[in-house]
Amino acid sequence: MAPANFETRNVAFHIGGDEFVFNTAKACVTYCGDNETPWDKFVRCMTDGQIGRMLGSTPEGVRWDDPRINTVTMNKFMMNL
Repeated sequence: MAPANFETRNVAFHIGGDEFVFNTAKACVTYCGDNETPWDKFVRCMTDGQIGRMLGSTPEGVRWDDPRINTVTMNKFMMNL
């Protein structure tokens, strides 16, 4: 995977490098609904409720719902977790 921009690389790095975030991403692949992608589910999980208040962005400040994140790349990345 070779994401084109910093935001996409940064969120992929943290999904791969943080156990909680990684396990959340894997669960989102397994449990996403018919009308949502794994990335959509992940963003919702990481920005809503208590998790969103605690982990609404990466340590570098990239929000999980940043519009610059390449969602096609992230869905492909997540399907390979």
